[in-house]
Amino acid sequence: MAFVRWDPFKDLIFLQERMSRIFDEALMQYKGSSGLASGAWLPPVDIYETGDKIVLKAELPGIEIADVSIEVDQSVITLKGERRFVKNLSEENYHRMERFYGTFQREFSLPQVVEKESITANFLDGVLEITVPKIIEEPGKSVKI
Repeated sequence: MAFVRWDPFKDLIFLQERMSRIFDEALMQYKGSSGLASGAWLPPVDIYETGDKIVLKAELPGIEIADVSIEVDQSVITLKGERRFVKNLSEENYHRMERFYGTFQREFSLPQVVEKESITANFLDGVLEITVPKIIEEPGKSVKI
């Protein structure tokens, strides 16, 4: 049996991310938007950067790609969509409903050094991956003054 070293900071980071999400959802309700009471929700999104691109991965299970839109305006990328709830209570008697349904909207700031015209998106197995290429700057030449 192998021993696994416990990392208390891993649990702390997980807790911080969950609390941040709870506060984001509460703030959305407070700001007077449609709020969770009327069906709005926020899909989880991972954002990471490599040497030549920024990648956003959003979990969108149960959503048709036709119900998702991606818009880029200046330095903001907006992800909008809707998970529709199909009622069929003649066959289903729910005992618990924990999935969120309704509309969502997330906005993410982009650095100025991206190629907005070359952004691509791929939707596979309920995960939307948006790839934003960075503008590769040539190393500057030194100028003698």
